[in-house]
Amino acid sequence: MVWRPAVRGAVAGLLALGLMVPPPAGASEVAVARAGFVEAYPAVAAAMRTAGTPYAGWVAAGRSFLAFDPHGDGLAVEVLGDLGTADRIAVLVPGVDSTLRDFDRGLGGIRRRAPAAQARALYDEIRATRPGARVAVLAWLGYDPPNGLGRAAARSEHARAGADALVELTRTLARHRPDATVTLVGHSYGALVVGLAAPEVPPQVTDLVTLAGVGMGVDRAADLGTGAQVWAAEAPDDWIRRLPPVRVFGFGHGVRPASPEFGARPLPVERVTGHDGYLVPGTATLHAAALVTLGAAGTATGAAGTAARAAVTSR
Repeated sequence: MVWRPAVRGAVAGLLALGLMVPPPAGASEVAVARAGFVEAYPAVAAAMRTAGTPYAGWVAAGRSFLAFDPHGDGLAVEVLGDLGTADRIAVLVPGVDSTLRDFDRGLGGIRRRAPAAQARALYDEIRATRPGARVAVLAWLGYDPPNGLGRAAARSEHARAGADALVELTRTLARHRPDATVTLVGHSYGALVVGLAAPEVPPQVTDLVTLAGVGMGVDRAADLGTGAQVWAAEAPDDWIRRLPPVRVFGFGHGVRPASPEFGARPLPVERVTGHDGYLVPGTATLHAAALVTLGAAGTATGAAGTAARAAVTSR
């Protein structure tokens, strides 16, 4: 075997970090949420009231959830908009260190990192772009992401479990809303979940959006086994750029989707800062993700301007 310098460097780094060690025998299964539709709201709300603060308060505020599990790191699937009538649906898949505890407040108390806040920002941007749109946005903490940037984050076990649950969700959405289109938005490790789900999702899934994606399980968009359009955003100052584009002995996630050789369509990143600033009001990426969800693919790469907003609204 001939080892390229990048591969040798990646292997050395993984060995130095102690990551190239197989997972322990009998490792516990990754928790995932069962797919449901709007009929699940009452039972989930009752479970959240029983769980007490702060979850009972979320229900009291009129928020809707398809799934909730307070055990372990926790699971939650929040719905913004009327899922029962939506013809455009976006599903946000978070990455490493996302937990129920931080679902609303954000990791480290930083609100922009919160899955609930990111879903709200995308929903509001879609409604601002096309006020009459029948849209729903799901903040999908429907799997247990790895904790920290250790061995689990360098492997795909958590992502594969999440991908299976995500496929089940998309099939449920397609069964109940067969004429709706679905956009999957994966952030960081969440992009790997989306990539692994791609070959099995129904045709209603028309777009896969990656934000600071670690990889999608393949090295080329053409190898995902899906007819969905693949999009990628990666800010210039995002630390994800330093990840080596390799997969070695089950570690690493390959070429990042924002790399030109991957073949995804680029999304604009003006006014995005760092690793978690993509779905923040005022960024070009947030507006582009809204355009993709609305089916305005032709304007998404130039999404920062007023002309693009006008083109979508007039459709």
